[in-house]
Amino acid sequence: MIEIRQALSTDVDTITQFNVALCRETEGRELDPVTVTNGVSRFVSESKRGRYFVAVIDGQVVGQAAHTFEWSDWRNGELWWIQSVYLHPDFRSQGVFRTLFTHIKDLGEADLDCCGIRLYMERENETARESYRRLGFSETCYVVFERLFSRRDNT
Repeated sequence: MIEIRQALSTDVDTITQFNVALCRETEGRELDPVTVTNGVSRFVSESKRGRYFVAVIDGQVVGQAAHTFEWSDWRNGELWWIQSVYLHPDFRSQGVFRTLFTHIKDLGEADLDCCGIRLYMERENETARESYRRLGFSETCYVVFERLFSRRDNT
């Protein structure tokens, strides 16, 4: 049975490991584990940023997904962005992500401020694209741009 729960501070190390693996698998890059640990710790402890949820099977965290908030003045509500989705390779294609997503979707539908859910993905990740389509997502006409700032202190 898959249990979904909000991440705790005791999950920070596992989430960090999963995020490092996620970046390695999807982008072929190595993240600095100290920076990721500090970022995950802040995220888990500061609910205004969003929430991490973990999937647990037999007491072991086997997957994760987070959501953040974006205010939409066009909709007078919050869009929840799903991010940092990772499933341990031994537990893929077993309904873990569907269970995580359903949990977040149900919370969003029950929250009167939430008007929808969005996510972004690596352009070439066809497996993810098909998974998201099966869950009822549709591709939008938007293209994501970014401009990152270099930071002197990532702690």
